Amino acid sequence: MVALLLLFLFLRGVEWPSLKAALLGARPWPLAGLVVATIGTYWLRAFRWGFLLKPLGQVPVSRLFPVTILGFLAGFVIPRAGEVLRPYLVSRSHGIPTSAGFATIVLERLFDLIAVLSLFAAYLFVFEAPPQQTQGPLLGVLKGAGAVTAAGAVAILVLLIAFQRNTAAAMRFLDVLIRRLPARLATPASAMVHAFGEGLSVFRAPAGHLVLVMGLSLLLWLGIAVAFHLNNIAFGIDLPFRATFPLMAFLTVGVSIPTPGMVGGFHAFFLLCLTEMFGVAKDLAVAAGLVSHALTNLPVLLLGLVFLGREGLTLGKVAEMTEGGKDGQQPAVGR
Repeated sequence: MVALLLLFLFLRGVEWPSLKAALLGARPWPLAGLVVATIGTYWLRAFRWGFLLKPLGQVPVSRLFPVTILGFLAGFVIPRAGEVLRPYLVSRSHGIPTSAGFATIVLERLFDLIAVLSLFAAYLFVFEAPPQQTQGPLLGVLKGAGAVTAAGAVAILVLLIAFQRNTAAAMRFLDVLIRRLPARLATPASAMVHAFGEGLSVFRAPAGHLVLVMGLSLLLWLGIAVAFHLNNIAFGIDLPFRATFPLMAFLTVGVSIPTPGMVGGFHAFFLLCLTEMFGVAKDLAVAAGLVSHALTNLPVLLLGLVFLGREGLTLGKVAEMTEGGKDGQQPAVGR
């Protein structure tokens, strides 16, 4: 229902002949580059994940890449399903506890957020504003929201570091709380919390290791920015490369809305950024948003269906196992 509402707002008032002309007029080679860049960013995600997992076990990128693709494919079925599926698949093949693996997914999201906010801050405070940027109250709202979000991200990061550095004391405190639960819940809850704490062991790594993870996060999001810039080029949207930085910040909010395949949230916030911040015509922005969403998800769909067969899974099994995991149980498949 939320996805349909957002799509309605996205398409409301569109001049269909103009939309058709914009879609047919898109240049194919930049769009092909978008697909290649997108595949590269998923490989970078897998490569970075290996460094987050390294304190728990050595998992080759040749294993992490298909698992990463399958995790995002699962999001087409159930929003956020990949956050359950990815740790489970790594656990199944490399013996890393699922809860510990899930902790690395939390860290991954946190590094992503810091990278996006860093690029957005560079756009606001380092680079000169492009001439296409419109003036109005939206920019002030964005600065305030970015500052609050950055403060929250830093606070969470500090809390997780403190948790890991004082694991014994934190676990004793949490165990006191967990023992108040019924016995059938207390035992698995305690095991999950302890495994989650172990998943934060990357904070015990040398400072250079964490700097490398942050550097890979920035490289990843610069790769995503390249994909969006190629999309702009394909549609003749005359914006500099740095204009993709606020676009990614907008989309980070949009895709956080839990809809299957990020449908609706991606589209609405893509349109909001291009039309309200850069004055792009709505029909052109809608065309660019539709194609950008389709082509950034196409590699996940095609590669994911191949990898599903290799894992002996189906989309139905993925839905079953992720639903079980989200209820706090072990995934249903392969128990």
